[in-house]
Amino acid sequence: MLSYLTRRVIYGALVLLGVNLATFFLFFTVNTPDDMARLNIGGKRVTPELISKWKIERGYDKPLYWNDKKEGSEKFTETIFWDRSVSLFSLNFGRADGESAGNIGHEVSTRMWVSMQLALPLFLLQVIASTSFALLLVMFRHTKWDLWGVVTCVFMLSISSLFYIIVGQFLFSRVLRLAPISGYAPGLDVVKFLVLPIGLSLLARLGAEARLYRAMFLEEIGRDYVRTARAKGLAETVVLYKHVLRNALIPIITSAGAYLPYVFMGSLVFESFFGIPGLGAYVIEAITKQDFAIVRTMVFVGSLLYIATYVLIDILYTWADPRVRLA
Repeated sequence: MLSYLTRRVIYGALVLLGVNLATFFLFFTVNTPDDMARLNIGGKRVTPELISKWKIERGYDKPLYWNDKKEGSEKFTETIFWDRSVSLFSLNFGRADGESAGNIGHEVSTRMWVSMQLALPLFLLQVIASTSFALLLVMFRHTKWDLWGVVTCVFMLSISSLFYIIVGQFLFSRVLRLAPISGYAPGLDVVKFLVLPIGLSLLARLGAEARLYRAMFLEEIGRDYVRTARAKGLAETVVLYKHVLRNALIPIITSAGAYLPYVFMGSLVFESFFGIPGLGAYVIEAITKQDFAIVRTMVFVGSLLYIATYVLIDILYTWADPRVRLA
């Protein structure tokens, strides 16, 4: 088990290193610090003096990879590569490029908890609702309930999440006045602001997830161990929940685990439309303002979370099927 986990961690570290190097190359070789300065200063006010001042204030006046003017290890550490790439591995994100923007690390640590308030309940409800709905369809397979359930799933997954947001805000906020149309409040008051986005996001993903899980359960239904369980006289509900569900855990873990990084990163669309100040809204604001320091940081944080998630998924695989660790 330890060697299996070690291999997965090493693979993940190499992937993270590759993503970080590729990101740095794109942002600082294809797009130079002078280009960043022009975009941030903007307009007709751009002069060589202003560009130089902007770069000095943000540490972009240093050499890119190698500093010949320094001695010893400072030849490498006193560079943009060290400040803006290597330092990310110690979670030192620095400050944003914008004039009024502050410390990126503080913003990430603050907004992460806001995103979790939205995404964590959604993640748990999504897994429970999708699995339960799929098992219900399998229980009534080859009947009209199964047929209309599949039609409903296809209809739901064919609709854009923007449609759910717009119709949901109009119906539940404007017409029925059951929930605020947008906003955020700390403490227990946050519940009334999160009910609507959580419910709409759940509907937006339910069709695709339930249809996928239904297909996996139907594949398991025809296996020999299921027929043996039925031959022993076990009830259909026991067969489904105790045998079929357990043996379909690996694809369920994969599907659910792919959504887990959103627990920390937030939902770009839902946070923006509902005015929730989480990491998703932070990324959208950074892209709008062309703040590349924030965008680079969020690419790194997103990569780190995805890699950590898939390492966790690999560990859960060994719990669901001990044969996996031998692979």
